[in-house]
Amino acid sequence: MEAYKQEFIEFMVESNVLKFGDFTLKSGRKSPFFMNAGAYVTGGQLERLGRAYAQAIHETFGDDFDVVFGPAYKGIPLSVITAIAYHDLYGKEIRYCSDRKEAKDHGADKGQLLGATLADGDRVVIVEDVTTSGKSIDETYPKLKAAADVEVVGLMVSLNRQEVGKSGTMAAIDEVSEKYGFPTAAIVTMSEVTEALEGTVITPELKAAIDAYYEQYGVKE
Repeated sequence: MEAYKQEFIEFMVESNVLKFGDFTLKSGRKSPFFMNAGAYVTGGQLERLGRAYAQAIHETFGDDFDVVFGPAYKGIPLSVITAIAYHDLYGKEIRYCSDRKEAKDHGADKGQLLGATLADGDRVVIVEDVTTSGKSIDETYPKLKAAADVEVVGLMVSLNRQEVGKSGTMAAIDEVSEKYGFPTAAIVTMSEVTEALEGTVITPELKAAIDAYYEQYGVKE
């Protein structure tokens, strides 16, 4: 496992973003783990988070893109910190852009988007915390294409839960890829988390609960 992945997994636990226990998800599923990206609140945490996204994007999609786009609301700070980190790590100027839930109808920055103005031919990487249903992409992808004839290079999320989405056969992140035709990836997968933390944070009892959860909801290989 790459060093930045191991560091990111430990960082999620240290920041109380990734928690283990007994949780009821929005979907109604009973899960032995839960991720809350809203727990990243300090300057130091946001700096480390931005660097993790930048490293994962660099490793997965390369440097040939112009804009990092974050769907409202959690994606807004993600797009900003990723653009900053990309400049710091790789010396490349990346513009940030996000959408508004409701279009602004006044001022110099009125419209559906905030941040950089998109232009035809722009290559865009989308950043999200986690994709559970693809709903945010369904809402924001049309806004991107309406603003300009952009090309989406890919979607990067922090954690791939590796459980079936709406189709009941593939992960939500893969459903997005199949629907829109661009690649999707995650900084880490839940199997990598389990591998990294088994024997420490993840006890034998917790490992059994995680295995049972994936027996019911996991993506079948």
